[in-house]
Amino acid sequence: MFTGKGQKAFRRSYGDQNFVFAKLERHPGYPIFTKTVEDRMERLLKLAGLSDTLTPHSLRHTHTSLLAEAEVVIEDIMERLGHSDDDTTRLIYRHVTKEMKKKASNKFGKLMRSIS
Repeated sequence: MFTGKGQKAFRRSYGDQNFVFAKLERHPGYPIFTKTVEDRMERLLKLAGLSDTLTPHSLRHTHTSLLAEAEVVIEDIMERLGHSDDDTTRLIYRHVTKEMKKKASNKFGKLMRSIS
């Protein structure tokens, strides 16, 4: 739940829907336009000298993969993303990270050593 300056200033009219990027002026608490977030992110990435291929949506994919890497259960990841279908979460958003490959390799190695 957002408890920042905006919500306090607009106590009665703040439409808290748990949006990450919410308006503070007209219709406080409601989401700002996706294009606004993309434009701001692009500008900040340029200023920071970072890859301009990053998007807010790519961060959503990264967040999902890092949650999976941390072994957060799929149901919790789905809830966090607002997904009702686990196929969407598993097949589209969750990507296998280097760390996940390393863990799998270590587990397999441990299994093979226990057989010997």
